[in-house]
Amino acid sequence: MAKYRKLGRTSSQRKALIRNQVTALLHNGKIVTTEAKAKEIRKVAEGLIALAVKEKDNYEEVTVKAKVARKDKDGKRVKEVVDGKKVTVYDEVEKTIKKDMPSRLHARREMLKVLYPVTEVPEKAAGRKKNTKEVDLVEKLFSEIAPKYEDRKGGYTRIVKIGLRKGDAAMEVLLELV
Repeated sequence: MAKYRKLGRTSSQRKALIRNQVTALLHNGKIVTTEAKAKEIRKVAEGLIALAVKEKDNYEEVTVKAKVARKDKDGKRVKEVVDGKKVTVYDEVEKTIKKDMPSRLHARREMLKVLYPVTEVPEKAAGRKKNTKEVDLVEKLFSEIAPKYEDRKGGYTRIVKIGLRKGDAAMEVLLELV
């Protein structure tokens, strides 16, 4: 028996399809696809979730000093004239950041190999580029998805059969996070 399904595609097409579907599953929580694709996607998604659960708390909080531009009441940077040039004024601020331990950093990079970048577009400003925002799926895995499953020993996804697709009679299923 083969180790994986070929899904009637070349290796690069198959890899892109699986990456795309896994990204959509983790971003939306559920997707509708064929049964064969769902079984392949499930393998990859559960591996990523298991990795996130394992490395969820593997970081240390560090306090760092950072320079932040001073802003006025309108949110614009304050500029000051120094030696005939306009220069932005900076304030020094202490921030607490999460510093990944080496194994968590490795896990983050392994997840980034699989997941595509996701941009969210709000409905009321759909045509404007400046209103889009980048979604950090790896951070979502660590902070939202992993805590839900920390006491589970696997089985993070569920496949529910919907029925046959009208066009080609392929079995359609709903693949969702439990």
